[in-house]
Amino acid sequence: MNIKKIKEVLQKEIGLLKPTKEEIRKINNQAEELINKLERQITKKKIKAEVFIGGSLAKGTLVKKDKYDIDIFVRFDKKYPDEEISKLLGKVVAGMKAKKIHGSRDYFQLRKGKLIYEIIPVASIKKPTEARNVTDLSYFHVNYIKQKISKNKKLADEIVLAKSFCYFQNCYGAESYIKGFSGYALELLVSYFGSFVKFLKTATIADKMILDPKRFYENKQEIMLELNESKLQSPIVFVDPTFKERNALAALSRETYEKFKSASKAFLRNPSKKFFEKSEIDKKKFNFILEVKTNKQKGDIAGSKLKKFYEFLSHKIMKDFVINKKEFSYNEDKNLGRFYFNLKSKGSILIEGPPITAVEHVVRFKKKHKDCFVKAGKAYCRKQTEKNPRIFLTKLKTKEKRILREMKITKIEIK
Repeated sequence: MNIKKIKEVLQKEIGLLKPTKEEIRKINNQAEELINKLERQITKKKIKAEVFIGGSLAKGTLVKKDKYDIDIFVRFDKKYPDEEISKLLGKVVAGMKAKKIHGSRDYFQLRKGKLIYEIIPVASIKKPTEARNVTDLSYFHVNYIKQKISKNKKLADEIVLAKSFCYFQNCYGAESYIKGFSGYALELLVSYFGSFVKFLKTATIADKMILDPKRFYENKQEIMLELNESKLQSPIVFVDPTFKERNALAALSRETYEKFKSASKAFLRNPSKKFFEKSEIDKKKFNFILEVKTNKQKGDIAGSKLKKFYEFLSHKIMKDFVINKKEFSYNEDKNLGRFYFNLKSKGSILIEGPPITAVEHVVRFKKKHKDCFVKAGKAYCRKQTEKNPRIFLTKLKTKEKRILREMKITKIEIK
């Protein structure tokens, strides 16, 4: 590992990855304008609530982009029932041309120039144990990370590097079609290890990590016993320092973690700026590429639906073809998925039938299948598989109409 080379690459990249002070000033000013507008509406409608900026902007870990996602939370007094706060927020943003987004709680999206505001309703709680929804913890997340950065100013840059690296390696995002690292998860990990590189080095050799920075539990065994089993499936268990019953990396899948580990090893072995640049999927490596659309709400809902169909289709394809390589991508702006496959026909497959002692079953098996033969006391047949992926897809569309309808798939096109 070339430490000097790693430092050189990272020092150059951080200057490119961070918004300038002037950009941050403008973003803060514009966000403040919206907050003032929201506060005026809250007062006018006599709603008991307060507004605060969350996410990367509040923590000082914003990554330079063409468009910026800005989280603005409206904390509603606990007296309001949980099912009411989204409706109240709807009244607050009425007339602002904000788009309602369905989620565990409905929230609103407002686009203004380079800024995409996510206006999110949360309950105003005094301690994390009172949370009704995971978004209620956002206030505590912001404060925790801000405290960490105030004690170590360099952490902000280290977090920006980690977020950018994961984004360019397609490991960023807790959405169910990505199952990667959320922004908060990376902030926690970098804060815990002290630097981006130390986090990478640990990840390359760790098959499973169990971390508890606040020492809520006596040991790892107690964590495994106390936390809900569903929260322990991820390759990294990080006890949320703001809420002991939550694994902050529960969304991370083994597949995404292995992808991240592979990229980390490659970077530490041969550091280069290419790890911080978007690389397109090489279409030449695939011989069957599909463009798939759904009518579900774009974002996590549509992306998850397309990923589920991609997995379903992969399973179906494997019956007739060997999948040498495959990739999935989702374009949120266009709300479409692309499925990339490198396929080779199996030619034929062997189907196992009943034992020859079960005469009636053997007779039915022979009627259903041709080219039957007996081996080791059982009937078998050899079936020719589909050789042309295009014909396979045409047959699938006809045979699986119900599945396509249930999965809300509106278009499948070969590219």
